[in-house]
Amino acid sequence: MSRSERLLNLLQVLRRYRRPVSGKVLANELGISIRTLYRDIASLQAQGAVIEGEPRIGYVMKPGFMLPPLMFGSEELDALVLGMRWVADRYDHTLVEGAMNVLAKVSAVLPAELHASWRNRRC
Repeated sequence: MSRSERLLNLLQVLRRYRRPVSGKVLANELGISIRTLYRDIASLQAQGAVIEGEPRIGYVMKPGFMLPPLMFGSEELDALVLGMRWVADRYDHTLVEGAMNVLAKVSAVLPAELHASWRNRRC
């Protein structure tokens, strides 16, 4: 895994946690050493991410840091489509329209190699 992928993964993991999470938990989840985690957090902080951390308490990323566009993996695309289908089957016209807009936006930015399989998954 490249360093840039690792940093994006760290950002994504931090976004999932609303409360402070220990460095040990983060390092284990990412499959990296605690030393690498410390360096990666310092790099993200230098790039403007507001990541706060305290010994024995953990790290938390404050809202507002904008991520660059991310690419979805195959399992994430499956989850997205299933979720949108669930919304389309159960909710009012406004949410159905919103779900369809999400799918259209994702479809518009997929690389060619994922686009063919994506069309087969859409609602």
